[in-house]
Amino acid sequence: MPKRMRLTIFRQLAAAATAALLATFLAPAAAQAAAPRESEPVYSYENAIREAVWVDTGLDLDRDGRHDRVAVDVVRPRETAAQGRKVPVVMDASPYYSCCGRGNESQKKTYDADGHVVQMPLFYDNYFVPRGYAFVGVDLAGTNRSDGCVDVGGRSDILSAKAVVDWLNGRAKAYTTRTGTTTAKATWTNGRTGMIGKSWDGTIANGVAATGVEGLKTIVPISAISSWYDYYFQQGAPLYDSGPDALSDYVDSPDARAKCAAVQQKLVDGAPRTGDWTPLWTERDYVKDARKVRASVFLIHGMQDLNVRMKHVGQWWDALAKNGVERKIWLSQTGHVDPFDFRRAEWVKTLHRWFDHELLGYDNGIDREPMADIERHPDQWVTSQVWPPRGTDTTTLRPAKGSEAGVGTLGLRQGKGTETFTDDPQHGETDWAAHIDRSTPDKAGFVTKPLTRDLRLSGSSEVTVTATPTTSTAHLSAVLVDLGPDTIRDYAASGEGISTLTDRTCWGVSTTGDSACFKETKAKTADVDYTVVSRGWADLGNHASDHEGRPLTPGKAYTITLDLAATDHVIPAGHRLALIVAGTDKDLIDPPSTKPTLTVDLSRTKARVPLVGGAHAFARATAGSVAAAPEAAPLDGVAPPRTVHRVPEGGR
Repeated sequence: MPKRMRLTIFRQLAAAATAALLATFLAPAAAQAAAPRESEPVYSYENAIREAVWVDTGLDLDRDGRHDRVAVDVVRPRETAAQGRKVPVVMDASPYYSCCGRGNESQKKTYDADGHVVQMPLFYDNYFVPRGYAFVGVDLAGTNRSDGCVDVGGRSDILSAKAVVDWLNGRAKAYTTRTGTTTAKATWTNGRTGMIGKSWDGTIANGVAATGVEGLKTIVPISAISSWYDYYFQQGAPLYDSGPDALSDYVDSPDARAKCAAVQQKLVDGAPRTGDWTPLWTERDYVKDARKVRASVFLIHGMQDLNVRMKHVGQWWDALAKNGVERKIWLSQTGHVDPFDFRRAEWVKTLHRWFDHELLGYDNGIDREPMADIERHPDQWVTSQVWPPRGTDTTTLRPAKGSEAGVGTLGLRQGKGTETFTDDPQHGETDWAAHIDRSTPDKAGFVTKPLTRDLRLSGSSEVTVTATPTTSTAHLSAVLVDLGPDTIRDYAASGEGISTLTDRTCWGVSTTGDSACFKETKAKTADVDYTVVSRGWADLGNHASDHEGRPLTPGKAYTITLDLAATDHVIPAGHRLALIVAGTDKDLIDPPSTKPTLTVDLSRTKARVPLVGGAHAFARATAGSVAAAPEAAPLDGVAPPRTVHRVPEGGR
């Protein structure tokens, strides 16, 4: 080889090596500087394809001799269809599209003369269709334009929504009309589906995920139920004065009301007001099937939700964790409120990134970010890398007698003696907390010293009580309270922590018939002297079994463990932690048939509380002394908890 040629080749190889070396050093910096991948609004929403199909569920609950079909309204990009590009699906299956509406403004579906959807409630279609997603709004069986019957979280509810996921993945049939024979195929989608929804809608997402259906890649349940028994009862104590038949009647279409009397009767017969567990509740328990869940879960809930209580979060979250499901969680200070109405901009941004990652496969880093966002004060959020945080340990706290009856202490040492209270259905947790430092006949209260350090509770608690009743029936309540002044979201007011304003902001693209602009909200706050942190209830007759109650023998001692709702709350230094044991919690559980007096054996009563840092953190926080906290007073300007649970969710 000529010398000049050898030199040229050598120089080329050296240049290539230098370039490769530079690339090795520069690539990480360049990668860090690059913006994460994100779907962009490049498709026309105004020209989107709008179509309706009816999916065969394989069921015949209305007994008309043919399979029930559920109505599915689809909005999808026209350009991707022309390009032959398949798109993922965001899906909301709901019973509320006709009867009650969705969102803070109670939006309902509207249709054009051809029966194609014009207004799809909420912002999901306006925002995600231009970004290359299809949005699918499913009328649950027995509602709006669907056949069949509403069975309130049972097989019909779940399988009618699951059938749509199957259709999107080529495993089920759909038709272009409600009664016709012309089939419709979902050739436009890759089958990757994410289900989202609040309340009943989010509950359906939980239930469908618990079937393990292929193609369901993620669910985003908001204020959702994980087991329907725990919506109506807790350990035998009735949380509502009506059963699932009332909810069914609330959302049924006129056709369903005419055909579904047998299903309605099954709901009545299967949900006796005794609070006993029946096969109806087994069918509607999604927690037992958490092992089947393949989808990732992004869960959102209000820690003061008195409609769908936080117990649904704790048991579902723990079951998913046990089975290694990819999870993310937001916990707000609100009641039964959508994140679009308490943290709008951050919610839309986060949901966008979540769907991009889970449905489009974009590596945008959301899976490596902190697992939990927690609202510590109104509009003030903190994060936890995992939830509950590392270092959380269940700590046993024990009540003990104090200087006067019913005003005891709470610490690590076992107590002695007894405390006595008489059930008063006219009082509840706010009355008990307001009078925590006084002897009252309706409760037994136990309080720590003022804390010298912050103390964080994170997760689910339980309280074991040994009590002797004077009557054959008795209900129990156990409440954890943060005693000290604070400003909180006013969850007991009509907005459950938000106020709705008149100005609007827009999230996506609008058309004449479907606006992407929604009324703004702001936090509605209240100054309080105490905050209820967690609650739990039980019928003492369920002492031997959560699933079956028995009459009590007056004068005999019984031991029962009450499950308390999950929470994440910091009790600041200077505040006190209280445990209250009482009878009927007014407006939150129904009273027993008698008015018992209960004697609590303190040596056999304890609270097991998840504390960050465990018993050591509690001991440090209760050591030493600080200035005594002022005596609690009744809530200033905050109404007692209203019976939001007695009215179906409706538009909110």
